[in-house]
Parts: sequence; structure tokens; C-alpha cells
Amino acid sequence: MNPKLRPCLLALALLAPLAACQKTEPTDSAASAASAAAPSQADAAFADLSQRALDGWMKLSPISATQIGEHRYDGELDDLSAEGRRQGVEFTRGLLSELDALDIASLSRENQVDAAILRNQLEYDLWSEETYQSWAWDPQLYSELAGGAIYGLMAREFAPLPERLKSATARMQKIPALLQQARANLDPARVPKIHAETVARQNAGLLGLVDAFITPSLDQLEAADRQVAEAAIEGLRAAVAEHQEWLDKTLVPNAKGDFRIGAELYDRKLQFALLSSLSRAEIKQRAESELERVRGEMYGIARTVLADRDGAPALPDAPTPEQQQAAIEAALELAYAERPARDRVVPDAEAALAQATEFVKQKDLVTLPDAPVEIIEMPEFQRGVAVAYCDSPGPLDKNLKTFYAVSPIPDEWSSEQVDSFLREYNSRMIHLLSIHEGTPGHYLEGWHSARHPSTLRAVMRSGMFAEGWAVYTEKVMADAGYLDNDPLLRLVQLKFYLRTIANAILDQGVHVDGWTREQAMDLMVRQTFQQEREAAGKWVRAQLTSAQLPTYFVGVQEHFDMRKAVEQQRGEAFDLKAYHDQVLSYGAPPVRFVRQLVLDEAIE
Repeated sequence: MNPKLRPCLLALALLAPLAACQKTEPTDSAASAASAAAPSQADAAFADLSQRALDGWMKLSPISATQIGEHRYDGELDDLSAEGRRQGVEFTRGLLSELDALDIASLSRENQVDAAILRNQLEYDLWSEETYQSWAWDPQLYSELAGGAIYGLMAREFAPLPERLKSATARMQKIPALLQQARANLDPARVPKIHAETVARQNAGLLGLVDAFITPSLDQLEAADRQVAEAAIEGLRAAVAEHQEWLDKTLVPNAKGDFRIGAELYDRKLQFALLSSLSRAEIKQRAESELERVRGEMYGIARTVLADRDGAPALPDAPTPEQQQAAIEAALELAYAERPARDRVVPDAEAALAQATEFVKQKDLVTLPDAPVEIIEMPEFQRGVAVAYCDSPGPLDKNLKTFYAVSPIPDEWSSEQVDSFLREYNSRMIHLLSIHEGTPGHYLEGWHSARHPSTLRAVMRSGMFAEGWAVYTEKVMADAGYLDNDPLLRLVQLKFYLRTIANAILDQGVHVDGWTREQAMDLMVRQTFQQEREAAGKWVRAQLTSAQLPTYFVGVQEHFDMRKAVEQQRGEAFDLKAYHDQVLSYGAPPVRFVRQLVLDEAIE
């Protein structure tokens, strides 16, 4: 997963994902023609509005600005006080009013897409501030801002180290005020216990960032600047300790909120987050249908790999549900037998990424990136939600690394917990994880997306497009014969896809249908064959987030549908690499808009 695909905008920390790599010209001829055409009066007005939107967002959300690659505000922090939030709302309402006054129909097709995305984001911002109010009940908002304030400055070399250290010093001086805003804004009666406990565990990770990135480099500063930095560090240590005491003694004991957001909030948030034509009911129906179909396909593979094996379960043509379950589980055991050592997950992921990249090159599936990627151990302040993510540089930063982050196995885990984790992340799953997060998944998609000339679109990059693409590429690689057409790779790929399906069912089951942990674990462990550690982590994630887990399933369904439609339109002229490059050339708006652009349909 890519954490930047969680909403985190402006001062409200709810701005959608940041795009990757450098900003160059698009490769797609249609996009190039649109950008080269003389702008209409409406296009000129929209360009001005877009630029003012970006400028205002950067100023209101310095932490996001740093990640995007705008470094004028690197020493500042977001203001989540009542006054800061009021300024954000006032700015958003002004932009929305100006957008309402534009003649959208007279815009270029590319600008019609951007206008639709911008309107959705502005309306999402207002709803988030005034109705959803995460600033009042979600402590993750503040911990992620505090961690991102340091990490965004120090993880990439966008400027000389002393310059970044001085910006980090300025932010460390201001983080105590941000933590104070958290204590003032959060209402323990509305904070879910799981959110409070998670942030209480993560809080010390902020100092871990300082110790890892800043303290070892203080000798790069002049004596006076170093003295200021050391004082800021000591002040931050005291502030984190004060905040930890409040988390442990006030927030956690008094956290009484319900992590389930309910049907009304969920449906609205889902609509904003996905910008899809599929409703909650349609997503559920399609997911349940896919669950049944994929299990049937897995049973067919199980019959092949278990044939003539001693002790194999019954493998009839028309199995009972119990026979199907037993056969698939037995076949998966063959894959689980090959798994990395506890300390080899990251090195094995590196090797898998290199192998996947070479395979894409040999099969000529899509144009490969020329920007660097590095596999890293996930920073502590970001652990506890996903096992891995892709962290792309901002669209205004050029030629910087993409980080493929993998969470280490916790030291406190028992041998049984470690074994459960490594069965889930077996050697074939590590390959699929590197495909999803790396090549040809998020890393490659982020590089392509950043080549579109619209910075506005890059800043509002669709999580549904990106996650759907990453899942889509897992099937593309298996279809192309990755790992010599290994049937167990296909089996594990289908199991990985079952996780995508389960995500969509689980999210609304938890937040709308009131599912218990037992119901959630049954879906994950029995119906979709996830190991206990993976399922337990996903149960936590489903409580901590909402309307993000469905992005994988809805996104990949729309990618599948779009490819089928284009294949039908182009017939024998369909070229897979050209198709992939074209789809990726539009800068990752929601898939519905890419489809409309590719098929030359009306922008709706």
C-alpha cells in the first residue's frame, strides 16, 4: 500500500495523494495535443484558478508542500487550531465559488477532468472539516503530521544537508505547539480506543526519527546553528514525553468513541474517496461474486498441483464447500513451505524487485522508469497500518529516490507469530509484493503519472487508480508467465487478489454492518486464506481507516473493465505496451476519467 493515498488535505490534513518523480512532457499523443492547443478563455481562467489553489494549499499545509516538492515553507507547520481551520474553510469556499462560475463545458478535455477532480476535492475538504471532523476524534492526524514534518525534510536529498537541518530545527521548535493543538482539539469521548492506543504506541517514533536522521548529522551545522538545533531537540523530547503522559493517562483511559463511522458517513466518504460510479451495494455484490469465482479458479489449480501427491485431500469435479476448502489449503501449504528467513524479508524483496524489473523489460510490457528506487525499513512512526508501501518523491522534486518501505517483524513477536507472518509473506508472496509496490506497480506508475504536465492532477493523484493499477499488474505478470508459469505463483497471486476482494467486503462490513472481530476473521482466515497475523493486522487497519480498503478492489475492477473495452474497440490493433503507456500517461486521475480519455467518451 501507498500511505500517501490516504486523504491528508491542507491544514485539515485531508489532501489526496502526492505524485512521484519529475514533471516532464506526457508520452501520450492525445495528452500532448491537448496541452499544445491554444487555451480558451475558460482554460486560461481555470489555469489561474488551479495555480492559486496550489499556492494556497502549499501555504496552508507546509508539511504536504514539502512532500510535493515546494520548499518555501520547509520551516513551517500546519495550523490545526480553530483559527487555522477557519482559514482553510474560507479558502476552500472561495475556490469552490470561483469554480462554480466557470463554463466547464468550454474547457479542454484534460481541464474538464481536472475541474471534476478539483470540485470533488474541495467538496471533500468542506465535508471533512464540518461533518466528518477527524481533527476532533482521530489522533493519527496529529502523529502523522508530526512525523511527516521531520521525515519529509530528511529522507530525501532535495537540498544540502545543513539547509534541511535548519528547516528541521525550525519545525522541531513548532511541533510542541502541534501536539498541544492535538490535546486541545481531541475530545476523548469521541476518540475510538483503537486509535488512542495505536498513537500511544507510535508517539515515541517521532524521537526515533530525530535520533536516526538529525542527531547523527548535527556536526554538519555551524556552532551557533548546532546549539539551536540541540535546544530544539531537548524541547521536543520534553514535549513528546508530556504528550505521552497525556496519551497514556488521559486519552487512552477515556477514549469512548466508536471506530465504526456508520452508513451515512461511510457512503459519503466512499463517494469522495473513490469518485467511482459504483455504489456501496454494487461494490459488495461484485466483490462477493468475485470471491466465489476466484475460489473456484484456485480449486482448479489445487487439483493440478496436488494430483498424485500422497495424502492429498479428495479432489472431485464438483466439490462440496468443505472439499474445496481443504484442497485449496493443502495446495497453499506447498507455497508456504518456501518462505524467507526472519531477517531476509527486505533482502529478498530487493532481489524480487530486480527480477520483476528484468522480466518487464524482457517481455516489453510497459516503459520502465529511469528514476532510482530504494528498499528501506519502514520508519517506526508509520508502522502498524500496512506491511509495505511505496513512497514516491513529490511532483515538484526532480530525480529523487522512490522508497519501497517494508515493515520489520516486531522483536516482541513469538515464534508462532513470526511463522504465521512468514507463511503469509512466503517467497512467492514477496515477489508479488515487489510487483505491487515496485515494478510494474506503484513505483513505475508513479514515475509515469508524474510525466503528465498538470501539477494539480499530480497533487490530487487518485488512490483508487494507483491501488487498482498495482493489483492489475499482479495479474499482468502472472498472465505473462512470471517465474516460468509456476502454478503456485498463480495460486498465491489469486490468494493475493482474494485479499483485495476481502478488503472491499470487510470495510463496509465493519463500518456499516457492525461486524464483530469473529466475522472479520472468518472472512479473512477461512474464506480468503489469510494467515492469522495478516488478518489480525487487517482487522486493526479496518478499525483505524475507512473508505481506503475498497480502493484496491474498485480500482482494479475499473482497470479490468477499461482494458476489456479498449481491446474490443481496437481488435487486432490492440498493443499491450502501448495501452499501458497510454493509460499511465494521464497522470492518475480516477479510472473513470482515464477510460473516457482513452475511448474518446464525454467527460462526466
